[in-house]
Amino acid sequence: MLDLLPVLRVLGILLMVFALTMGLPLGVSWVQGDGVWRVYPVSMAVTMGVGLALWVGLRRHQRELLPRHGVMLVTLVWVLLPLCAVLPLMLALHQVGRPVSFTHAYFEAVSGLTTTGSTVLSGLDSLPVSVNVWRTFLQWVGGMGILILAVAVLPLLGVGGSQLFRAEAAGPVKDTKLTPRMTETAKGLWGVYAFFSVACALAYWWGGMRPLDALMHMFTTVSLGGLSSYDASFGHFQSPLLEAIAVLFMLVASCNFALYFVAVRKRSTAGLWRDPELRATLGVLVGSGLLVSVLLWAKGTYAPLDALRYGVFNVVSVATTTGYATADYLVWPVFAPVSMLLLSGVATSAGSTGCGIKMVRVLILLKQARREMTRLVHTRAVQPVRLGDTVVEHTVIFSVLAFMLVYGGTVIGLSMVLLLTDLDPVTAFTAVLASVHCTGPGLGAVGPSSNFAVLTDFQVWVCTLAMLLGRLEFLSVMALLAPSFWRR
Repeated sequence: MLDLLPVLRVLGILLMVFALTMGLPLGVSWVQGDGVWRVYPVSMAVTMGVGLALWVGLRRHQRELLPRHGVMLVTLVWVLLPLCAVLPLMLALHQVGRPVSFTHAYFEAVSGLTTTGSTVLSGLDSLPVSVNVWRTFLQWVGGMGILILAVAVLPLLGVGGSQLFRAEAAGPVKDTKLTPRMTETAKGLWGVYAFFSVACALAYWWGGMRPLDALMHMFTTVSLGGLSSYDASFGHFQSPLLEAIAVLFMLVASCNFALYFVAVRKRSTAGLWRDPELRATLGVLVGSGLLVSVLLWAKGTYAPLDALRYGVFNVVSVATTTGYATADYLVWPVFAPVSMLLLSGVATSAGSTGCGIKMVRVLILLKQARREMTRLVHTRAVQPVRLGDTVVEHTVIFSVLAFMLVYGGTVIGLSMVLLLTDLDPVTAFTAVLASVHCTGPGLGAVGPSSNFAVLTDFQVWVCTLAMLLGRLEFLSVMALLAPSFWRR
C-alpha cells in the first residue's frame, strides 16, 4: 500500500492538469451561448479539488518513481480520468433534457480518452456544441497520452519522467531514447503532434468546414479517434476534397511520430522511407484501399470514381482505427467490412496515435516465422531477426509472442462473455475486436449505421473493459494482477 502513495500524489497533479482542459468547452459554451456553460466550472472545481486533496495530503510521499510505479500510474490514469470526464457529459445532457446513465457516460468518456470513437449517443447534431467539443477534445488529449504531455510540460513534478514515458508509450518504441532527456523527447513528440493538428485544422477550414467543425474533426483525425459531431459521421459533409484531406492526415497519424521528430532534428526526411514499419504501414493501407475499391467497382456497387472515393476513405479510416464512415459498408461485399476490421489491428505503427497490435509486431512475427522455417532445413544456420539494419533482440521477440498470446486470449475470452448474454456471434466478436483495437464501429448491430446503445449495460461494461485493455496494451494491466508485482 505504501508503494501506491507516491503514485496517488502524482495522480493528484495530473487530475489538476486535466481539470484545466475543461476550460476549452467552457469557453466554447460561453461564446456560442449553448446554455450549459455552468456545468464546466462545477466539473473543474470537483476535479481540481480531488487532485489538490491528493497532492497536498500526500506531499510527504514525493519521490522518484520506479518502473512499477509507472505501470500503476498509467493504469490508474486511464481508469480514473474518465470518471472526471463523465461530469460535464452527465451534467450538460441532464440540463438539456437528455439524461444519460453513468454506464453510458463512462463508456463515452473511455471511448474518448482511449481514442476508440465508439458512442452510445444519438442526435449528435442537436447536442450543445460544447458537449461535442468536449467529446472530441478528449480524443485529442488521449491521442498522444496525457502522461507524455505531463512529462513534456511539467518537468518540475519531481517524478521519474522516463518511467512514465516507458509505461505510456506503445510497443517496442517504449525503449527508444530520442534525446538524452526524456522530457525533451516528450516535448518533441507533442510538438510534432501539435504541428500536424494545426495543419489539419487549417486544411479542413480551407476545404469548406466551419471553424468549429474543423477544430472538432481535427481533434479526432490526428488522434485517429473518429468521433464526430454528426450522426452521419464524416458522411455529413459529402465532400471529396474533405475526405481526401482526412485520408492524408490519417495516413500521417498512422506512422511513428518519433520518425517525424528525428526528421525535424536532422533536418532531413531521407530516413523516413528507410523505416520498414513506415513502408509496411503505408503499403498495407494504400494497397488495401485500392483492393477494396477495385472490388466495389467489379461487383457493381459503385461507378469507378465513386468506388475509389468510398473504398479508399472507409478502408483507411477503419484500418487506422479512426472509425469515420461515409457509407454503410455493411451492405458492401462481405470481404470488405471484415478485412477492414481485421486490418484495424495491424495497420498502424508503434509510436502513432493508433492502437491495436501494431505493424512492428507483425513484422517481427513474420520474420521470426521465416527464421524458424529456414531452421527446419538448415538446422545450424545463424539467421538473426532484423528490422532494417537493426537486429531484434530475443527479449523483444519473446515480448511480442507474450503480447500476442494475451491479445488472442483477451479477444476470445471477452467475446465468449458477450455470447453468454445471448448476443449474436457477429456482433459479439466484432464489438470486442473494435473495442480492443480502439477502432469504433464493429459489424452486425454495432456497425457504422448504428452505435453501442443497442447493447445492455453489462455488454457495454464488457466493451469498456476491452477498450481499456486495448489502450493499455494488456500486459501492464496483467502485470498488476501478478502477485510478484506487489513483492518488494
